Order: sequence, then C-alpha cells, then structure tokens
Amino acid sequence: MDHQVAAFTDTYLPTVNGVTYTIKTWSERWNRNGGRMDVVYPRADGHTAGPREHPVRSVAFPWYDGYRLGTPKVPAAVSNVDVVHAHTPYALGLGAMRLSRRTDAPLVASYHTPGGEYTDYLAPTDGIASGLEGFVEGYERWFFNRADAVLVPTAPIRDHLLDTVGIDSHVEVVSNGIDTERFRPTDPAAFREKYGLEGETLVGYTGRHGYEKRLSDLLEAAEGLDITVVLGGDGPARADLEAQAERADVDVRFLGFLDRDEMPAFYSALDVFAFPSPVETQGLVALEANACGTAVVAVDSGALSETIDDGVTGYHFTPGNVAAFREKIEDALADRERLGENCLERRETVSVDRAVERLADVYDSVL
Repeated sequence: MDHQVAAFTDTYLPTVNGVTYTIKTWSERWNRNGGRMDVVYPRADGHTAGPREHPVRSVAFPWYDGYRLGTPKVPAAVSNVDVVHAHTPYALGLGAMRLSRRTDAPLVASYHTPGGEYTDYLAPTDGIASGLEGFVEGYERWFFNRADAVLVPTAPIRDHLLDTVGIDSHVEVVSNGIDTERFRPTDPAAFREKYGLEGETLVGYTGRHGYEKRLSDLLEAAEGLDITVVLGGDGPARADLEAQAERADVDVRFLGFLDRDEMPAFYSALDVFAFPSPVETQGLVALEANACGTAVVAVDSGALSETIDDGVTGYHFTPGNVAAFREKIEDALADRERLGENCLERRETVSVDRAVERLADVYDSVL
C-alpha cells in the first residue's frame, strides 16, 4: 500500500454522513499502512484541515442543507500522484478528472449516492423531477464511463449503475467497511443515564434527518408499541418529525448530533436499530449497529437488501408497508439475543481493514 493517492470529495467534515467517515477512515488506514492518501474537499467552517487534507474554496448548495460546492481546483500538494480517486462525479470530481488527465494517472471513481433518486427532493414538481433525474443519470453515465474503475459498496448498487444508469466502465464491489476498533459492544449504562433512558426498550436511528430517509415511517410503525424511539442526528425533516411525534401515540426522543465517541454506546443501548431509508448505497450505520451487537430492521430495498442478512443480523420489511415494519420490529425485539450473537460473529467481515485491502487490489489493477 505504498501508492500515492489523491482523493477528491464534495462532502467532508464537518458534515456528518457515511461518505465523510468512509473517506476519513480509508485515508487514515492508507496513511497508517505506509502509503499516502491526500483528501481534497470543500472548505467549510467547523473543521480545521489536518495533515494531508486540502480544503478548496466553496459555496453553499442552496437546495440541499449542509452540502457545499467546491471549486474543481487541484492543489499543488497533490500534483504528483499514482492514482486519482474521485468520490463524487460533480464539482470536485471534475478536479479529479483534470488531475488524472494532466498526470496520466488512472482515475478510480466511487459511486456513493444515486443522484437521480434525490431529485424528488430538489424539484418543485413531478415533471421537473423526472427531467432532472434523466439529466443527472446522463451526467453520471458520462462521468463514470471515463473512469478506469468504478467502486460500489454493494451488489445491488452495482446492478443499478450498470442497468439503470447504463455505464460501461469496469465496476468493482468494495465495501466501505467500518472501524471495528471503534464500533464494538460497550456498557451503555452511562449513556442511558445521561439521556434519561434507563429501563426503556429502545428502538432507534442515527444519521441525517432527510425526507428521503423515510423516518416518518418509523414513527408511524412505533405507534402502539411499548418502546421509546431515539433519534440521533439532525436534518431538514426534523421539525416535521417533531410535529408528527407530538401527534403520535409514541415516546420519541430527539438527541441531536451525537459525539463520535458516543456512538458505540448509542448502538449498544439500542434493543433494535430501525432503518427505513430506501436510498442507501450501503447503510454504514446499520453495519456499525451490527458490530456493536444490535440487530437492524431495514427496508428491503437498495443496498439494505444486502447489508442486512434477513433472519440472521436483522429483518427486512417491504418498502412502504408500515404494518410489516411494526411486525418486524416486534420480531427483532423478541429475537434480539440470537440476532445480536450473529452480528458479533460477523464483525471482522465488515472491517475497514478488509475494505482497504480490496481498495489496494483495485489500485494495483489499474496501474
């Protein structure tokens, strides 16, 4: 792992999401293992650049809270590389493409987010959304067809990229992996006491509170169950979720953003992790929960169909079927000990170290 790599991304710290933590963890492991991986990202208040991090000028993206558009600039510090890795096809992805062409270094591109699936949340009408979805998929096809290799975290996303987006590039499945040094079972007593959750049966979620995550389905499914719903994170849908919680017959606690060091205790405190989002490319928070011994009830759609092994590390439910969601939560609560043991047995299969080994293989294949 001695290659010099320049990674370009449109989302990075202080934004909290799976893509951010994947890039951060990959770069830390790569550098720790003797290689060099620099990260080029949009400058934002709230994060001070560390070693091998290179912020570029950026502006806020007006239609998606927390997302910034960086200028497709190539910092001088990354001008000498063996591999260029684009974690986005958009603004800074174009910077990655420029560096690849300038240095004749191979371009590897990761497909983290199906852009077309978010157009409903950006367009004011269905007609505009449909047109925008076609434009986005056409642009993604143009970009990814110019990569020497495209990485996807799960097989369902590979199939989407090949069959729906229609790219012709070589596609490799490389799990994002999780930090199993961090995410392991821990005593949740102090966490429960801090947030007033002692003695409660907890079903929860952490991550972006976006409308596309379908968290309203979780609140509806929880009605009538003897549980407390705990939601970590924040986002544009939070106010509507709080209003729904006030009307619903369910105890809901909004914890806001949790410190990264609190996350293992959060997952360990949960009896079940609930994940109704149909737009995931892998769903890292589900793997983090599993690594802490917590079963996941997830929608049987997209990457979560593969990320969660039905009946082994959790249960699936049909998208949009709230009654089935409620039933599977009850099943997981009743079966939590067996499911939790299965989750712990699979910890190492989802480790970031294994993911970085696969990443090295891909880099070797394009050089």
